Amino acid sequence: MIALPFFLLLISLGCSQDKIDSSPEVDAQGHTSPTAVTIQANAKFGQELLLHDRQDFEDAQRGLIARDSDLRVDDAEGQVIWNQPAYEFMQGDAPASVNPSLWRQGKLNNIHGLFKVAEGLYQLRGHDLANMTIIQGSTGWIIVDPLTSKETAAKALDLARKNLGDKPVIAIIFTHSHIDHFGGVQGILSAEEFKTKKIRIIAPLGFLAEATSENVIAGIAMGRRSMFMYGKDLARSERGHVGSGLGKGPAYGTFGILEPNEIIDHTGQEKIIDGVRFVFQYAPETEAPAELAFYLPELKALCGAEIVSHHMHNLYTLRGTKVRNALKWSSAIDEMMELFRDADIYFGSHHWPLWGNKTIINFLKKQRDLYKYIHDQTVRLFNQGYTPIEIAEQLELPQSLRTPFFNRGYYGSLKHNVKAVYQAYLGWYDGNPANLDPLPPTESGKRYIELMGGADTVLAKAQIYFDKGEYRWVAQLLNHLVFAEPDNTQAKALLARTYDQLGYQSESAPWRDVYLTGAFELRHGAPEKGLDIAILKGVLEKTPVSYFFDSMAVRLKGPEAEGKKMAIKIIFTDINESYDLNLENSVLHHHKAIAGVSSDVTIKTTHELFIRMLIGQAGLKDTIFSDDLTVEGSKLDLLQFLLLFEKPSATFNIVTP
Repeated sequence: MIALPFFLLLISLGCSQDKIDSSPEVDAQGHTSPTAVTIQANAKFGQELLLHDRQDFEDAQRGLIARDSDLRVDDAEGQVIWNQPAYEFMQGDAPASVNPSLWRQGKLNNIHGLFKVAEGLYQLRGHDLANMTIIQGSTGWIIVDPLTSKETAAKALDLARKNLGDKPVIAIIFTHSHIDHFGGVQGILSAEEFKTKKIRIIAPLGFLAEATSENVIAGIAMGRRSMFMYGKDLARSERGHVGSGLGKGPAYGTFGILEPNEIIDHTGQEKIIDGVRFVFQYAPETEAPAELAFYLPELKALCGAEIVSHHMHNLYTLRGTKVRNALKWSSAIDEMMELFRDADIYFGSHHWPLWGNKTIINFLKKQRDLYKYIHDQTVRLFNQGYTPIEIAEQLELPQSLRTPFFNRGYYGSLKHNVKAVYQAYLGWYDGNPANLDPLPPTESGKRYIELMGGADTVLAKAQIYFDKGEYRWVAQLLNHLVFAEPDNTQAKALLARTYDQLGYQSESAPWRDVYLTGAFELRHGAPEKGLDIAILKGVLEKTPVSYFFDSMAVRLKGPEAEGKKMAIKIIFTDINESYDLNLENSVLHHHKAIAGVSSDVTIKTTHELFIRMLIGQAGLKDTIFSDDLTVEGSKLDLLQFLLLFEKPSATFNIVTP
């Protein structure tokens, strides 16, 4: 975390700060105190909800066996990747700087430990963003969703073994293709143990392709944006990050993956795993492209994976992913409710369980209808000609769907989910010709500021609107000024204060983190270092090589490649795969190598060295001229070819040009 001394903080806000406000109280990262408008807004918000209903707290603590009183996890270099005690400030009623509904959700997500859900069914919660579930079989354990990182998974399993006995792992189930549900698998089981002990690994059809491909092409941009979505650089404090709604946050440890050897490809598929009967539901294109749920008939226990959770989920995530299908999502929950209508226990990949058939059916029904309502009403309104912004501004959930806490927008939000449905059907264009080819932000910003009478006039007007509490409008107004004059310290300071207030009022944890990270970067600048791709080494080793060539193609500097033509053959000597790369018309194509096809340069290398080069553990230029890589043809031509590809920035500006 970056914490500036107070005098440096004032300098970073600009020496003319007093013209904007008379010394607002700031914390160590520069976040200002909540205004009277924010205090009033959050107080009013809290009055409209039954914030003191204790049922969720009772359910979240039910069955507690043990917890680690100092739950911190370090990586191999001694860097802290999980710090549960950092959230111990979340006690009592919500401070004015946190939406009281989000505060309640954050306190629920603080409840951590090893829990008994039913006889032979246990969960480890609060050791990572997701839950790890343990099902007792005849001879050992069936592990469901082994968390995000090797380190947090190993820590969780250690707590289980200390309290439940040292049982062997018989099988692992990946419910879906997001990394917080498989990335920690090698903290449970090494690749060598997987091979020698013939452990069953069960996953939905398409799991490996989706799990390894999601971040390859767009991973740099998604990683940068995820720093905003999860508040990576924010302090854990009343004016900083309080959680993600889904859990506390991701663990940036060591990620890995193991290839499934049993696939679920249809609903109703049954398996006996170490004496335990499972009935699976195959639910692709819901919360994840590849996803399953399952039912344990003997326990009447339903695992809803992440298809259902104690919040409104994302139809579109702010870090940037493909839009999810609201209609299929709702239909999958409807199918779940019909298939497993006798369920007496619900447990999921996140949050806490539920008990009692009526409670579970009510939960499923309202989660089902939540996504259906958002879908149907958005389509109804865009068919009347309303644009995404207009629909988001007017669409409200009926009271029966908005009142339950498990439907509140702690992770997704109604406004951005509405826009996701619109995007899924109609794309980015709202039909208005003025929005077909608008000027880019810097150009439009300069012209708006000129038209409005210059920076001083705009800043004075923005202060008036800020004092009135019209923060959404101030953000729009000052965004133009910051993009027109990125060195205007007064504009950045007031915009940062505006983002503070918008963050404090947000019920959605990602919205809060986005606003507060925006404020942080206006004050301190973009980070010097982005997410390190090396933490993905274990996943990249299992990623099909062709995906990397897709990624390589989108890094080609097209203008510099104009008029150049080259054929490269790459032979991986250890995995018996070869590829032909062809550069022509400023486009790179790749194909599996065909015998007899000539090339300008042939490279022979190992897959292991290739991965090390990708993650920066082996320098490109040094490797080309070393004995670890064989080049047939001109090494200088190869070097010229490689110089046509750029290394994308993982720290690009977002809130400034």
